[in-house]
Amino acid sequence: MSSPHLQTYNERAQKHANKAARALLGVMEEKQSNLSVSVDVTKSKDFFDIIEAVGPHVCLIKTHIDILEDFDPTVIDRLRELSEKHKFLIFEDRKFADIGSTVALQYSKGIYKIADWAHITNAHAVPGPSIITGLASVGIPKDRGLILLAEMSSKGALTTGSYTEDAVRMARARRDFVIGFIAQHRMEGIGASDTDNIAGEDFLVLAPGVGLDATGDAMGQQYRTPEQVVFESGCDVIIVGRGIYGKGENVDTREVLKQAQRYQAAGWEAYKKRVQRT
Repeated sequence: MSSPHLQTYNERAQKHANKAARALLGVMEEKQSNLSVSVDVTKSKDFFDIIEAVGPHVCLIKTHIDILEDFDPTVIDRLRELSEKHKFLIFEDRKFADIGSTVALQYSKGIYKIADWAHITNAHAVPGPSIITGLASVGIPKDRGLILLAEMSSKGALTTGSYTEDAVRMARARRDFVIGFIAQHRMEGIGASDTDNIAGEDFLVLAPGVGLDATGDAMGQQYRTPEQVVFESGCDVIIVGRGIYGKGENVDTREVLKQAQRYQAAGWEAYKKRVQRT
């Protein structure tokens, strides 16, 4: 059997135990898109202008819901409506990083109630396996999926070596809920011992730091092209933000649409090239 990343998204969807993973892979195949847009803006008007423009061209909308300065519960209602209208999943980039009992409350309670509307969320591996246990207690009954941060795209990131290996080991122990990683490369087999059963292991890899026109920024972000990310490194989803909507203020929706189509095409071409080489 070929490595999971050399199989089609549809083939992989048939084998995933987690409903959120199956849904994401199915949407990617149906829409011919492995593009996720990270909507990191502070005003709800800009937030929804961007989502309306890119919605038909993405598999996943990534949010940082707590940076919206004018948030109210109607934001979530409209976001869910757009998710259904344009057939994309919602990924709240919360990066949970506390003990199990605390993250369970952060995930389910408070003003955001993330588990009610985000199909996927993510977490740091620093607290150890208890963070997965806590989030899973809330997420599994709602058919949610968890992404662990295994690697990051910022210069000088500490998510390397033994940290990455330990994150993968944690995920391997909870494949019912952990569906993949924020990473820059494939993770199958990383940190595995001789006694680990890694047959059929298939983690989704969502890669930030993707750009067609820039190689970095003043804040230490480093960019790679969709070809490098999807074809060469075997990642599954490209995450793009400013490369599509710029500063995110007074958004030109025609330009946003143009750039979303551009990244969708580049990501999909890299994916087709990858699966066709078998």
